[in-house]
Amino acid sequence: MHGTDDVLSRTPPAVTRRRRLGLAAAIAGAGAAIGLYYLLKPDVAPVSASTAVVERATNSILVTDKQLAQIEVVPVEARPFRIEKSAIGQIAFNEDATTPVVAPFSGRIVRLMAKVGDEVKRGTPLFEIESPEIVQAQNDLIAAVEGLDKSKAQLMLAKQSLERAKDLFAARAGSKRDLEQAETVYAAAEHDTRAAQAALSASRNRLRVLGRSDAEIGRLDREHAVLSTITVAAPIDGTVVTRKVGPGQYVRSDNTDPLYLIADLATMWLKANVSENDIALIRPGQEVDVRVNAFPDRSFTAKITNVGAASDPVTHRVVVRSEIANPDRLLKPEMFARFRIDTGQSTSTPAIPVGAVVRQGDLKTCWVETEPRMFQRRTIQLGMEQDGQIQILDGVRPGERVAARGAIFLDNQFQD
Repeated sequence: MHGTDDVLSRTPPAVTRRRRLGLAAAIAGAGAAIGLYYLLKPDVAPVSASTAVVERATNSILVTDKQLAQIEVVPVEARPFRIEKSAIGQIAFNEDATTPVVAPFSGRIVRLMAKVGDEVKRGTPLFEIESPEIVQAQNDLIAAVEGLDKSKAQLMLAKQSLERAKDLFAARAGSKRDLEQAETVYAAAEHDTRAAQAALSASRNRLRVLGRSDAEIGRLDREHAVLSTITVAAPIDGTVVTRKVGPGQYVRSDNTDPLYLIADLATMWLKANVSENDIALIRPGQEVDVRVNAFPDRSFTAKITNVGAASDPVTHRVVVRSEIANPDRLLKPEMFARFRIDTGQSTSTPAIPVGAVVRQGDLKTCWVETEPRMFQRRTIQLGMEQDGQIQILDGVRPGERVAARGAIFLDNQFQD
């Protein structure tokens, strides 16, 4: 201000007076123009020429050419939206590839060979157990072998006696009574031999049930060497996911709680709870998109393998089971999962890019271009979101143009 006063003070009085009158006239003219504009447009907020002009009455905003360069305007187009159904559920072990290992008989655990997380093959030793039951089963086998040998020897003697009695009777040197008696003895010996063979087979099967291999049973047949412990092996290929036994622990054969749980983790199950209103659209063989909270940016593809036969009376939902490939072992049991399925039906409705939607709580809006550089704020009703486009159920029509990139900028300008 001092600089201006100094200049005016050094200027001749006539020039100074003319300049002051010209400045006053310019200010008065500008004030009159601004006053006239706001008199005609009382709903327009005072802004400078470099900012957007907001019209509250029509929910509109007029942007400058420079601001327009930051905004991408795209047409509203009718697009087919696939009808999808969704549900929530949990990841679970594939029960078709999961096997519990229980104690084949009561006894004490003397050694553990497998721990949780171990990859095992069928036949891999899991633990050793010591039990009087296995000792008794081996003794029964030895007794059955000895009993069969004795029965066979008696059968051979009975057969020889029968043949001799037949020869004597044919030569009229023996009586018919002696022949009949020899036949009776032979028949009894033959019956005893069959019974001994059945007892031996039962003893061998008993040892197989207890976990003894045919090689071990054969060795026991030959050597009659009784072992007090037995090794329990993995019944399938997979991963040890649970172990509920410790060294020296006494276990019972009637305990239904498994000592080990072995599962093939290459595939998992998704058990989803689907509304009974949607169940008519669900069938085995359909592919579903699965997402878990642990990997929000990754989707997994599953295939429906079973649709439950009953609906829950409380939630009115049906359990739908899907099988998911899990080669990287990323999916874990009990993970929360979301399930989306394409029903194969589609409907064509207006669509705009997801970025064109401005969300403020329950209010969803977009900015529609009504004139060049003029945008109007519209309340819209949203539908499905697919492939970067969002379905518009109400608010805009095909052929209209909306701000895709820059919608948030327009909303901020409007709110200021």
